[in-house]
Amino acid sequence: MRPIRPVIATLCAAALALTAAACGPGDGEADAKPTQAASLPTGVDGIKIPDQLKDRLKQHGIDLEKWKGGAWKNWKKEDWLREAGDYINPIIEGLWDPDRMRDADAPPPKAVDPDAGKEQGVTDPAPVPVTAKPASAPYHQSVPASGKVFFDGPEGSMVCSATVVKDPAHPGKSNMVWTAGHCVHAGKAGGWYRNIAFVPSYNNAGKPAAQLKGAPRAEVAPYGVWWSDWAQTSDQWIATGGPTGGAGAPYDFAVLHVTPEGGGGKSLEETVGTALPVEFNAPAVAKASNMTATGYPAAAPFDGQKAYQCTDKPGRLALSQADPVMYRIGCTMTGGSSGGGWIAAGADGKPALVSNTSIGPAKAGWLAGPRLGPEAKGIYDAVSGKFK
Repeated sequence: MRPIRPVIATLCAAALALTAAACGPGDGEADAKPTQAASLPTGVDGIKIPDQLKDRLKQHGIDLEKWKGGAWKNWKKEDWLREAGDYINPIIEGLWDPDRMRDADAPPPKAVDPDAGKEQGVTDPAPVPVTAKPASAPYHQSVPASGKVFFDGPEGSMVCSATVVKDPAHPGKSNMVWTAGHCVHAGKAGGWYRNIAFVPSYNNAGKPAAQLKGAPRAEVAPYGVWWSDWAQTSDQWIATGGPTGGAGAPYDFAVLHVTPEGGGGKSLEETVGTALPVEFNAPAVAKASNMTATGYPAAAPFDGQKAYQCTDKPGRLALSQADPVMYRIGCTMTGGSSGGGWIAAGADGKPALVSNTSIGPAKAGWLAGPRLGPEAKGIYDAVSGKFK
């Protein structure tokens, strides 16, 4: 079999150039200060963290005082936590200030073949590009479950998109967020990213970047900054994901559990007023109806500050005959849209999340996302069950 031509995964890792993905170095560095997470046992110096997290920190030689003072910027390979159970993400209050969020960007994409997968018999012709349209502002009314994920990697501050999803263990009170695996973990060659946080309805008013400079945090993040106290992605992504998606692309999804930076009693779902169900039995590509992808594209000609959408009927993209076929739609969104939810009618006819943006060509024209199957449901159930 001839080798598959590479595509660019919307990976936001060190030195990874993305197309559909979402990441890039930022310039701002906030003064790191500890905060108190709600309902957690007291740790050192007034910081409240779970005993399990404290133990993991000690096991990996992480001094919390040094970490909050900037030790998290140490990306030596031997210190980069990689395994599924190694995830740690201590809250650093104020780290994601408005300017730092604004400056997180997507790097220039690498040149790749837009006809990836065409040698596979189950791949349809590349779709006609669909021009991304701005989501209606305020976003809290038009796309209330959508937002941006911010995180740090070896190359700097990075961005992705994400969606608030329902938690079967906590009806009406979900703290769960759906995004791409490459937005939380670098895959085969790396480990977990750091300082992962979700901002629902980022820049709710849809203001241009020039008007956001120096803006108060309440304007940029009107529903708060929610830190991920747990994240889970697929074993396939951790083992085989790479700069061009790699064999892990059909399993490029992740679920975050989040907590408000400053504590508080309300859940994320209560705070934003909604959460979407996840459809794990969505129709095969040939029978699928239109899907709408939402995201915050950051690579040119976009600047990452506004939400956009594309609606199209999906086709098929197979990166290998051994792995699940991915959905593919025409869309001109670029790096930064990665992880954003794809919405379609669920089994009950109501809107449901059926995929997330994963990969796309360097020259924007289409996006591909995984079809959510047993592996995705296993991750979703595990995160829900962990916080019963």
